[in-house]
Amino acid sequence: MGSRQNWQIVELELDGPGPGEVMLRMEIAGLCHSDEHLRYSEDARFPIIGGHEGAGVVETVGEGVTDVVPGDHVLCSFIPVCGRCRWCSTGRSYLCDDSPSSTGAMTDGTFRFHRDGLAFGAMDSLGTFSRHTVVSARNCVPFDRTVSFEVAALLSCCVPTGWGAAVRVAEVRPGDVVVVYGSGAVGCNVIQGARLAGASLIEVVDPVVGKHELARAFGATATHADSDGARESIYEATGGLGADSVIVAAGVVTDDVVTAAFETIRKGGTVVLVGAHDVASELSVRLPGTLLTVECKKVVGTLYGNCNPLSDIPMLLGMYQRGELELDALLSARYSLDEIGQGYADMHAGKNLRGVIQHGERS
Repeated sequence: MGSRQNWQIVELELDGPGPGEVMLRMEIAGLCHSDEHLRYSEDARFPIIGGHEGAGVVETVGEGVTDVVPGDHVLCSFIPVCGRCRWCSTGRSYLCDDSPSSTGAMTDGTFRFHRDGLAFGAMDSLGTFSRHTVVSARNCVPFDRTVSFEVAALLSCCVPTGWGAAVRVAEVRPGDVVVVYGSGAVGCNVIQGARLAGASLIEVVDPVVGKHELARAFGATATHADSDGARESIYEATGGLGADSVIVAAGVVTDDVVTAAFETIRKGGTVVLVGAHDVASELSVRLPGTLLTVECKKVVGTLYGNCNPLSDIPMLLGMYQRGELELDALLSARYSLDEIGQGYADMHAGKNLRGVIQHGERS
């Protein structure tokens, strides 16, 4: 697809896996807002195949691949783990140097999808919207066959991103007061993370009132249609102190949203930015530096909730299997590939929490 165009379905040629790579038959792909941002990107190389959330089956493996074998069920983490770079070796694998570039190329700078002599990139070097794709083995996390492809796909991105934003980044503690902007799939996992960490109040801001009931089901103690309502509620509940943290998981983050979040936190509080703007170069953070200093506030960004896919995904999956983490309720709509446009239209209209593309049989 090209910048500011609608999604298109085309037939492409796919190279086999090179050294360290795996060919996957995708079964499920998640419709994450990050892929929709591609339509407005000024940084991405086009044409590019969407999809960075998904799960499927290993069909063939390239030279040197030993961690997975044909037939394995795997999910695609858009964060690879090389285990050797500065970031991986210091416990910050979410910044791994093997992380994909905006070109959508593989780590060696080449492409696996082609048509009429033109190379196609893949979102986060994955391209899970394609029925078959070639990815680095470092992006593959095997999972037990008793787990559905649908649930596994959620663990590719939205679950660790949201849960980690609350637990790893905001470091929510028992008794904390937390505000969450956005109650989509990522936001609901922020809510779950804050609840499991022991937050006493979890108030949610989402202009789509239809999402409020589900936010409460995931653990929100109150919901609001706008930031003013949340700020007034938090100030009243805390005697004017404000929230310990505001986690911004809105689909499109603007300077108005960040400013409102900043005004809602107390001294020493933290604003965590999870979402993004459609245009990466847009200045979406405009704050009074003096207040940032004298009130010791923090504004931090996070990628993948600062999680490690190789350790945190199995942990989160275990929590789900023990009934501690709700994932099934996130799956609100299923689409065929040719319905992708409708899937994203429904997302923008607030009609689905996490829609998924069903490439194969329903799992």
